[in-house]
Amino acid sequence: MRLVFWAAFWAFLTDQASKYLVVHGLNLAERGQIDVFPPFLRFRMAWNEGVNFGLFAHDSDAARWILIAIAAVICLFVLFWVRRDPPGRIGLISAGVLIGGAIGNVIDRLLYGAVADFLNMSCCGINNPFAFNLADVWIFAGAIGLAIFGGSEKAS
Repeated sequence: MRLVFWAAFWAFLTDQASKYLVVHGLNLAERGQIDVFPPFLRFRMAWNEGVNFGLFAHDSDAARWILIAIAAVICLFVLFWVRRDPPGRIGLISAGVLIGGAIGNVIDRLLYGAVADFLNMSCCGINNPFAFNLADVWIFAGAIGLAIFGGSEKAS
């Protein structure tokens, strides 16, 4: 379980540090957009009150608390799962980065009422209007890692 803790810690820390540096340090909240490597990478400020791509965004305090509760339940479920049926090393790291990313977005909801999204990537003539953050990357990578490596170590 130490591996889960440390993976969660580093995922959380990198997410929160990146948000602080970009949103506050580069003043993205005021500037709105910064071209880093256009069109492939832009920092574009988006306060996401819903889930991925703004789905289920309702300008209500109840929705915010429901999303916080769902994230907490998912984190507890993942912890219970990997404790009960421990996967291998990659599965434990996957669980940790998923949990760390989820906690990073929960902290945003608690502090700001919404998740700070700022990464915007486009390519090949397709203009992507959506922004995401490092926590979203960790959650996605952790979920994929658990899907592939989440089986019991005994089953390997």
